[in-house]
Amino acid sequence: MTPKILAFSGSARDDSYNRRALTHAIAGAQAAGAEVTLLHLRDFPLPIYDGDLETREGIPAPALQLKELFKAHQGLLIASPEYNSSFSALLKNTLDWVSRAHEGESGLVPYRNKVAALVAASTGPLGGARGLRQLREILAVLGVLVVPKQHTVAHAAQDLESGHEEPRHVEALAAVGAELAQACRKWNA
Repeated sequence: MTPKILAFSGSARDDSYNRRALTHAIAGAQAAGAEVTLLHLRDFPLPIYDGDLETREGIPAPALQLKELFKAHQGLLIASPEYNSSFSALLKNTLDWVSRAHEGESGLVPYRNKVAALVAASTGPLGGARGLRQLREILAVLGVLVVPKQHTVAHAAQDLESGHEEPRHVEALAAVGAELAQACRKWNA
């Protein structure tokens, strides 16, 4: 079985450190035999979740598209920036909209039988680790199995500088992607 992995960053910036980290994790997943779909959350514009808005207008089309993408993949490879010791509002909002019930289907269906792996990059000294702890908790509540292996890149401005990436981080990020591919294979066997 070829695992299908959906990869995305909680940062909207084109050249964010988290997108850079994600590319190395994707390479590891692909080297381990996974098929990876990379998406940019900016391509799925969503209003901040609001129950009144949902009641009035329904679930926005981009959220429905994301729901279908989540359901079509066994794994989620997420690179998460850390803003004020937490993960980004963009990422939280995406997870919230995808979790909404639709046409009689539970909002947990897009998360059912999913395996996730997490990476983060930050210019700070902890590399985004505080935000990953919170993200791991939320994914678990949604029913996602999050693999233990994760990697954070502190001082990302230096260690993920384009063309001068620190080899130990490149290898560790690739190892996270490879572990996700293997976990998807085992979980869905």
